[in-house]
Amino acid sequence: MPIYQSGAYEVKPSAVEKVKQAIREFVNYVQAHEPGTEMYLAWQQKEKPTRFIHLFRFKDANAQALHGQSEAVRKFEAVYSPELVGGDVVFTDYEMVAGKLPGSVETTTGSGRRTA
Repeated sequence: MPIYQSGAYEVKPSAVEKVKQAIREFVNYVQAHEPGTEMYLAWQQKEKPTRFIHLFRFKDANAQALHGQSEAVRKFEAVYSPELVGGDVVFTDYEMVAGKLPGSVETTTGSGRRTA
């Protein structure tokens, strides 16, 4: 069963460009090396560009664990962690209710199973 999660954080204004570059490098790694990470989006808030949210969809718990244990995660954390303001990254787990992805529409049944 897929795992849906977000990670939100804020960095110092002086660190925005450095963090954006680290995000690009990290997402390139995820695209090339993590087939079980089915979706990884990193968004920057328009009105407050020091705030970021990352949206993930992992194939399963194993894919989530592999992602979290990667050297690329540690490298990315080393860039943004010293620049955080307002606390640590807030990770939130979600359940898919309905959605639209390229080429499909997904919903979940009451049991949490995906349908297309």
